[in-house]
Amino acid sequence: MGTSAGPAFDVEALRQGIEGRRADALLSLYADDAEIRVVDRNTQPSHPKVMHGRGEIGEMLTDVYGREMTHKLENCVIQGDRVAFTESCEYPDGVKVLAESMMSLKDGKIVQQTMLQAWDE
Repeated sequence: MGTSAGPAFDVEALRQGIEGRRADALLSLYADDAEIRVVDRNTQPSHPKVMHGRGEIGEMLTDVYGREMTHKLENCVIQGDRVAFTESCEYPDGVKVLAESMMSLKDGKIVQQTMLQAWDE
């Protein structure tokens, strides 16, 4: 019989935050000292955009989820202290964005996230 190593990650809160465009709800899932690395066309693997702490992460979440677009959590897999998910987005003009994230957890909170994203051009 297994035992839980710590608090569980709240996938439903992740879904509601993403699909409800609620930056505040998403920010509550991050540890105070969390880090996000973003890799895309503009911030390539050798020079990713890196945000440290809830302040910088909150600014990014407020920007992204404040935009007029839809967001959908398509897949989410949890394995121990790791979470991976796919998020699809669409702007009103039909431009689509796809993001894949891999996260590390500590005490049920996100401490590290790497996001790869691509969009229509």
